Amino acid sequence: MYVTYRAAVVRNFALALANGTITLIILLIAPLGLAAVITNTFLVTAASFFSATIIDSVMRYLQPKRVEEIDAGSASFEQPIVRSHQSDDIERR
Repeated sequence: MYVTYRAAVVRNFALALANGTITLIILLIAPLGLAAVITNTFLVTAASFFSATIIDSVMRYLQPKRVEEIDAGSASFEQPIVRSHQSDDIERR
């Protein structure tokens, strides 16, 4: 799956906004001061954004950089793998 940098930032921002909204709703129900609610909501929103960004960088590291590299790697095999489906290859009890 290929995602552009801009799309990843928009997705991470939407995720952070959703997590922040849910946290705000939960914290407004709890008997805390308004400053604690606002601070905690901001921290959850920022943590969600940065953790999603870190996960994106890990996923980018794990994915191949270019499709050509994959094709070049598979071209090194001269002979295709052929599997025999003859009954001699099957062990019978």
